[in-house]
Amino acid sequence: MTMSVADLVQSSGVAFGTSGARGLVSVMTDQVCYGYAAGFLAYLTSQGLWKRGGSVALAGDLRPSTPRMLAACALAIEDMGGVPVFCGFIPTPALAFFATGAAMPAIMVTGSHIPDDRNGIKFYRPDGEILKHEEPDILAQPVHARDWGVSGEAGSLPALVQREGIGETYVRRYVDFFGSECLRGSRVGVYQHSAVGRDVLVAVLAALGAEVIALGRSDRFIPVDTEAVRDEDIALARGWASERQFDAIVSTDGDSDRPLLADETGEWLRGDVLAMLCARELGMQTVVTPVSSNTVVERSGFFARVERTRIGSPYVIAAMQAALAAGEPMVCGYEANGGFLLGSDIIGVRARLRALPTRDAVLPIIAVLQAAQGRSVSQLVAELPRRVTHSDRIAGFSQQRSQKLFDWLHSEEAQAAQISEVFGPIAQADLVSVDCTDGVRMTFANQQVIHLRPSGNAPELRCYAEADDSAAAGAAARAALARVSERF
Repeated sequence: MTMSVADLVQSSGVAFGTSGARGLVSVMTDQVCYGYAAGFLAYLTSQGLWKRGGSVALAGDLRPSTPRMLAACALAIEDMGGVPVFCGFIPTPALAFFATGAAMPAIMVTGSHIPDDRNGIKFYRPDGEILKHEEPDILAQPVHARDWGVSGEAGSLPALVQREGIGETYVRRYVDFFGSECLRGSRVGVYQHSAVGRDVLVAVLAALGAEVIALGRSDRFIPVDTEAVRDEDIALARGWASERQFDAIVSTDGDSDRPLLADETGEWLRGDVLAMLCARELGMQTVVTPVSSNTVVERSGFFARVERTRIGSPYVIAAMQAALAAGEPMVCGYEANGGFLLGSDIIGVRARLRALPTRDAVLPIIAVLQAAQGRSVSQLVAELPRRVTHSDRIAGFSQQRSQKLFDWLHSEEAQAAQISEVFGPIAQADLVSVDCTDGVRMTFANQQVIHLRPSGNAPELRCYAEADDSAAAGAAARAALARVSERF
């Protein structure tokens, strides 16, 4: 019996989101994971990018469901005639760095920052992430189905034998480039929680000369979201900073491709501000970032060109590729979550830093800590134009509610009068423009911004509000979501 990956999507509801396939663990059965992995490899074969007998790198995060899903993907690799290379439980960018260096496709099992009742799968070609235009071809691939039974479980899955040294290679990437004295004299707390890169982050910062103190390690998965930091994580950072006198506190999300960095007072920086400071420190000239990122990147005047895209690393990567093809030097990208994508190699004093055009958490953390040597992180931020973004969300906001909201927002009638009527009082100014690049981004006469967008991988409505101070941005985001909840 043969079915397509699209047939599995229809029967399970597990679809491609902003970056990779994600869904509830209960529906991400062995059959679904197997089908996605087999379809991915079939697509690569059709493009001449992989052939039977070839190796495929595998890694995963620390969710309870990840080992089973990895084994199901390994079974698909074996059935497709390939050799699974299990790299262990390591950060997504560490897997990507190893696999692209070896010209090997890769599969990462992770749900990133979302709760562990969900999980997902990210796919890498031998030369980097799959892009949006490739997803339909993957979905169209035929998958030779096994006898899965009613439950969709395999019954017997292959054992995975880990290849050692992949994490250490990722650490060496940064130590070779920045040098072992780069962070000498810095005292840095690492909020480890359940991030898969928690030990790697400690290792790289220590190897760069910092005094590192591990904090908050957890055996239970904690859904740390770098775009919408939880109140408890805000309180933890402030408490640690007050008690322990750190120069900074750092962390990542679940698969360690999105960074968090708090200044010496324990205040978490916005991811887009952190990544923009990284781009400046590295001397980048062309910056690609989604429409949701803070406008400080344009206002700073640090870069020759800034390009805005839809939200999601595949869109950022596509625009970076176009910039590189046009001959633009020193190209990078970043997302509002802080994930930094390096499009150009950087020639340093000690070594070359090879491009890694996928989200990375370690590079922005190191670059900003280096920039803050001899002063403070808060001083770095204080030198920037004053623009603050506050992110918030409504959890459990169904697809049906989102559809109703955005059907209204995209209507001619709403864009003219009713948006001003509904959201103008929040900004206390007239509506100036509406950007529908991704969701609906409303800019008002006083330069306040309210941006509404459905999540690409969970039943959530996100709001990004931008203003000249944090109080105004936070109040606007909360009020906008409250107004949406009332009406929709």
